[in-house]
Amino acid sequence: MFLKRFRKSKPTNDLEYVAAYRVTGDLAILGELYEQHMELVYAVCYNYLRDEEEAKDAVMNLFEQLVTDLRRHDVQQFGPWLHSVARNYCLMQLRKSQTHPTTSLVTETGNDTEDEPLNRLLSEETDTLELEEDLTRMETFLKTLPPEQQTCLTLFYLERKSYTEVADLTGYDLKQVKSYLQNGRRNLKICMQK
Repeated sequence: MFLKRFRKSKPTNDLEYVAAYRVTGDLAILGELYEQHMELVYAVCYNYLRDEEEAKDAVMNLFEQLVTDLRRHDVQQFGPWLHSVARNYCLMQLRKSQTHPTTSLVTETGNDTEDEPLNRLLSEETDTLELEEDLTRMETFLKTLPPEQQTCLTLFYLERKSYTEVADLTGYDLKQVKSYLQNGRRNLKICMQK
């Protein structure tokens, strides 16, 4: 009982884990935090790299990268930050290997001519450099959307969450989630057409 008073309590959320790691540099703490997000990181990596072994390697390399990155950056929202780090890592790998991802953020439209920039993203015939350029533009435009639309689009399309999961994660009701997704897709399409 006496020793319990002097033991430090175990972190209970991402921010506490990040703070504890930054203070101590203890890789066990970072490992516990990363393990909670490893499935998401793998899903993001596989979504971009489309190869099981490459995605597994990326997950391991990203952990090594976090050892230094988390000490340099003041991270307030670990999940979204980690998602961005994983995505950027994968894009760098794709640039190095000159292969292209087959992910799409906007997929619910038909063959309308007004959707040409988005359809080009989905086409297998698109050359690698054009596709990479379009993906980079889409990521840039995604960041210009209102935060609610950006969050919903990221969770739904990039992290492959269901409507219900997006609602649970964000606190929005189901109608709001569907509205943010619809408006976000429309706004993204408008940006891509310019």
